[in-house]
Amino acid sequence: MNSPGVVFPRTGPAVMADDGDALTFCSTCAFSQACMSEGMDKAALMDLHVLVEHVGPLHPGEHVFREGDAFGAIAAVRAGTVKTYQVDRNGHEQVLGFHLPGEVIGLNAIHDDRYPCNAVALDTVMLCRFSFPKIALLAQRLPNLQQHLFRLMSRDIGVASLFARDNTADERMAAFLIGLSRRLAARGFSPRRFQLTMSRTDIANYLRLAPETVSRVLRRFEQEGVLHIKLRDVEVLDMERLEALALAVLRE
Repeated sequence: MNSPGVVFPRTGPAVMADDGDALTFCSTCAFSQACMSEGMDKAALMDLHVLVEHVGPLHPGEHVFREGDAFGAIAAVRAGTVKTYQVDRNGHEQVLGFHLPGEVIGLNAIHDDRYPCNAVALDTVMLCRFSFPKIALLAQRLPNLQQHLFRLMSRDIGVASLFARDNTADERMAAFLIGLSRRLAARGFSPRRFQLTMSRTDIANYLRLAPETVSRVLRRFEQEGVLHIKLRDVEVLDMERLEALALAVLRE
């Protein structure tokens, strides 16, 4: 695992080559916990790893898949950030989400057998691509893996509805930052220091806010001692205050 002090996104040869060893999974493997809970290490899951295709590096702007492409695989982010988005009939982009190491993209294509959105790399991205028909067969033999897939699909549905509510700009931004902090911490990155690999415009689009509103809220958070910001680098100085603001959106 990464050190708790490692600032996301960690880059370099060590990340790009990280594939665990003969027994242990990659540190950012999206399925390791579900498989290990079945008492299976990597050596016992050769059936799964034979199906894994390592993809990348993808560079900023390169697409993982495009809306309408035939569905046959899901992909787990291994390094970097992937943005999913749709474009409406008027050519306006709607950001659907930002996917970090250890998270899976493509599950929303299961129903229609075609990807319903676009997925694009925001920085240097490494992926593990899994044949979905074959991983679905494996999930039938591993109940915890099947439950994990269901949880991932449920989480995507829940996250998609978070910012549809009538919350203030401060609450939305706080929830976004706390969400990033917790997701990164779950993969061993620092919960207090990280880079915003997405643009302010993309953040605004995702939060249903104007770009100038996002900039104004971040500036105020910094003035009030909640954050320290330098370009894309963010340090959370007052986690308790940020969590209190986020509570209205996250509703724990």
